[in-house]
Amino acid sequence: MTVHIDEQYVVTLLQKLLDTPSPTGYTHHIIDLIREEAESLGFPVTFNEKGGAIISMEGEADDYTVGLSGHVDTLGAMVRSITPHGTLKLTSLGGFAMSSIENEYCVIHTRGGRTYTGTILTQHPSVHVYADARDFKRSEEHMEVRIDELVSSRADVEALGIRTGDYISFEARAVVTESGYIKSRHLDDKASVAALFGLLESAKREGWKPKRNVKILISNYEEVGHGTAYIPADIAELIAVDMGCMGDDLTCKETDVSICAKDSSGPYDYHMTGKLIELCEAQQIEHAVDIYPFYGSDASAALRGGSNIRAALIGPGVHASHSMERTHTRAVIGTARLLCAYVRA
Repeated sequence: MTVHIDEQYVVTLLQKLLDTPSPTGYTHHIIDLIREEAESLGFPVTFNEKGGAIISMEGEADDYTVGLSGHVDTLGAMVRSITPHGTLKLTSLGGFAMSSIENEYCVIHTRGGRTYTGTILTQHPSVHVYADARDFKRSEEHMEVRIDELVSSRADVEALGIRTGDYISFEARAVVTESGYIKSRHLDDKASVAALFGLLESAKREGWKPKRNVKILISNYEEVGHGTAYIPADIAELIAVDMGCMGDDLTCKETDVSICAKDSSGPYDYHMTGKLIELCEAQQIEHAVDIYPFYGSDASAALRGGSNIRAALIGPGVHASHSMERTHTRAVIGTARLLCAYVRA
């Protein structure tokens, strides 16, 4: 039986995920959303000590467990210091170019529970004032957050309750176009998490079970490299579901499911990768097989953490990763379809 993925459900959930700030280390709100959504579909949720969620699906057989992982933590920043003139210096969370966040709206999340909006700018933001505004180096030490409050000193900022170590999230600005494109920050990896929930919703609505037990790991520290360094011991194979890259000498498109044969951690499991390719061909799922030399995944973290597993990596094709990203509904739904086919095979 071919399963049906509810595109409206997946896209609606994706928009909700994108609208929930979750920079690495500040993910408790989105993990609560994940728990509520999974439990509403009837799937039990547990948590690891880092706060990541583990969603369980009972299989037709329990001889071993298949793991699927996606991460809800995103790029972001923290307050590094408060300047004497009332702006914030930042330190980055995750690997992105400073030019990709220049002029971006942001939110400062204080430990006291208050939030303030702001804008990320260089120290030389105006061409009318600074002769080097165009060429000024976009580096962390040259970036500041302009807070949307009446502040002009360190004391003014501290009076708001803002402190070093507070989190800064970037506005996602999610848009779904009539042509099916989804453009937003943080499609890495919320598009994949939405695809995983497309699998769960399909199983609930159509009443099917996976061939074997499945655990869906929603990690919350992937962007800093240790999202699934620990995984439950019963998992025998793990598919990391994360964005596919696009660029020079890569074949992936925004409508494709990416199958990564090798990344910076080395090659993925030969047999799992082959099976994923065969399923795409059999199910007529648009896909591309590529090599990502500057990429690491939750599966990489699990392998480096000593897990005795086989591992593979797939995900929807995403343009301009770690910047203003864009994918297509065909890639997100295709990823969900491939996952369903894999766990049912």
